[in-house]
Amino acid sequence: QVQLQESGPGLVKPSQTLSLTCTVSGRSITAGYYAWSWIRQPPGKGLEWMGLIAYDDKTYYSPSLQSRTYISRDTSKNQFSLHLSSVTPEDTAVFYCARAFSGGFDYWGQGTQVTVSS
Repeated sequence: QVQLQESGPGLVKPSQTLSLTCTVSGRSITAGYYAWSWIRQPPGKGLEWMGLIAYDDKTYYSPSLQSRTYISRDTSKNQFSLHLSSVTPEDTAVFYCARAFSGGFDYWGQGTQVTVSS
């Protein structure tokens, strides 16, 4: 059974960098052919895919967020992380990590609320 758990601060100030970590259990993040994604849902809006890091360490980002987004991983801890720079209150959302496979997402974390406010 694959489990994902998001962690990180619940409050970030405007212009700072938001950093979240997803800890994965039950499957190595280097195991092929999976990819590990970050997805967010602003209040009252739909889900927005932000980017992913694949089993082979390749990264892909949403074009609308690419200039501010960086995804990294720590294979020794089986974790991957999201870094979103220059945040504004419009970046307030519930952030999810999820495993991507065959065009969909088959395992999700429970989500973590991040509020951008001074």
